[in-house]
Amino acid sequence: MHLKTRVLVTGGSGFVGSHLCERLLKEGCDVLCVDNFFTGSKQNIVHLLDNPYFEVLRHDVTFPLYVEVDEIYNLACPASPIHYQNDPVQTTKVNVHGSINMLGLARRVGARILQASTSEVYGDPEMHPQKESYWGNVNCVGPRSCYDEGKRCAETLYFDYHREHGIRIKVARIFNTYGPRMHPNDGRVVSNFIIQALKDLPITVYGDGSQTRSFCYVDDLVEGLFLLMTSPDKVTGPMNLGNPREFTILELAERVLEMTGSKSSLVREPLPVDDPRQRKPDISLAAKVLDWEPKVHLEEGLRLTVDYFDRLLCEGVC
Repeated sequence: MHLKTRVLVTGGSGFVGSHLCERLLKEGCDVLCVDNFFTGSKQNIVHLLDNPYFEVLRHDVTFPLYVEVDEIYNLACPASPIHYQNDPVQTTKVNVHGSINMLGLARRVGARILQASTSEVYGDPEMHPQKESYWGNVNCVGPRSCYDEGKRCAETLYFDYHREHGIRIKVARIFNTYGPRMHPNDGRVVSNFIIQALKDLPITVYGDGSQTRSFCYVDDLVEGLFLLMTSPDKVTGPMNLGNPREFTILELAERVLEMTGSKSSLVREPLPVDDPRQRKPDISLAAKVLDWEPKVHLEEGLRLTVDYFDRLLCEGVC
């Protein structure tokens, strides 16, 4: 008879996944990290390998997986445009086939399952801030569609499995998250700006920089994911998890320049296709149901992230 909660984390060697594995081990769980290492890194989890309750399995979730677990966090999917547009067909497969496989596993073993969805399901939103009730404004044939529509289809599958088979589901819509262990070459704005600033390279601002994002530090997000998973079964989501403090891209660039003391200049590039103009979560549902809200301010989170990338540069990693 097992005493510890057996938890499967797909995408467990990735940026968010590795932090989640850490948190679950601290909670006394028996953690199985599954990853195909397309964007994840063994370096993110190497410090966990000596823990007897941590196990790593190289596996692609587009193929069935047969293990015995109590909970499943499905984080498997490249999350940055550079990576998910590199192989858009595979990105769609990860979201659709991967969801079907993980839901099938949850059904077989009676596990509770959480899907890491995304704010991208809202597309270029016409509602601001974005509430869970908003259906979104998404281009279904654009270069970002493999991710946006893939995640939307995944949500559909979760709720259909819930209605048809009684699967205990949780759907989290994750907004822009940052922190240590971000992939240095993922093309996301926080890592881009920090690395460019630390190298005194021109900082690339797309468009006029007036587009907004809301940045959530990874520890806050992981706390939200854990609270959602452990909430009563009637709490299914979808639920926004993000920081409602909104910043323009230019404001972020200025803060990074100030924090790093960089000599970098700003360079303007055309706005990518379907890039959202605004992004800000309405987190009233998470605040009410989970008693959750982000605690780490942007300045504190950026400092920790700058220190992380500074170490990587000193080690010649990026």
